[in-house]
Amino acid sequence: MNTKGGCGKTTVATNLASHCVSQGYATDLFDYDAQGSSTQWLKVRDPDLPAIRGVAVYEPPPSGTTRSWQLRIPGQTRYVIQDTPAGHAGFDLIDRVNESDIILVPVLPSAIDIRSTANFIRDLLLIGKARARNKPIGIIANRTRVRTRSLELLERFLENLDIPVIAHIRDTQNYVRAAGMGVGVCELTDSTAQKDVDTWKNILSWIQQYDSEAVTAAETGPDNEAAGMCLPKQAS
Repeated sequence: MNTKGGCGKTTVATNLASHCVSQGYATDLFDYDAQGSSTQWLKVRDPDLPAIRGVAVYEPPPSGTTRSWQLRIPGQTRYVIQDTPAGHAGFDLIDRVNESDIILVPVLPSAIDIRSTANFIRDLLLIGKARARNKPIGIIANRTRVRTRSLELLERFLENLDIPVIAHIRDTQNYVRAAGMGVGVCELTDSTAQKDVDTWKNILSWIQQYDSEAVTAAETGPDNEAAGMCLPKQAS
């Protein structure tokens, strides 16, 4: 999530979904953005690649179908990734926080984006009450280039937050190429793209530390009798 448009929410959502499914995890991609970028990405995805179940949440449910049925999560799903729109505020923000287990906040290294993200994080904590609800938050620095003034500005801003920076996404055409093909960078075969694969390994590893805690709680909780219960995880 981030109210700033163009900061990389769809890039994060599609590449994370691609990496999760490439690791053998059944993955759903919920598209809340009326632009439908994640939905379009899925439409051009090669059917021979591992399937990602897409839900165009921005559209009303089909005739004769309830909203709850549209938002159902199949039993085999391991991760649910939400691509949220810009401008989330008020009750929309509260709803997204409530239904998510983990919140990812992409930010671009520019003064305008940094100010906008600072305001969003304030709302996330004060209105969405993300920290009070124990929702882990991770910052993803997008389109970063080494040794640039804009990156120095971003790093100074991030140092003042009590929120971890879990990854830096390189400013490379690999993401543009992958988006046009309906794949993630981890599914590109050329050697230049391999530099970007570790980014998504690290992001998923960060998510899975909380995943393990959720599964442990489900296994030992008083209302759960079945051992090894796997909970679907939602990352926005």
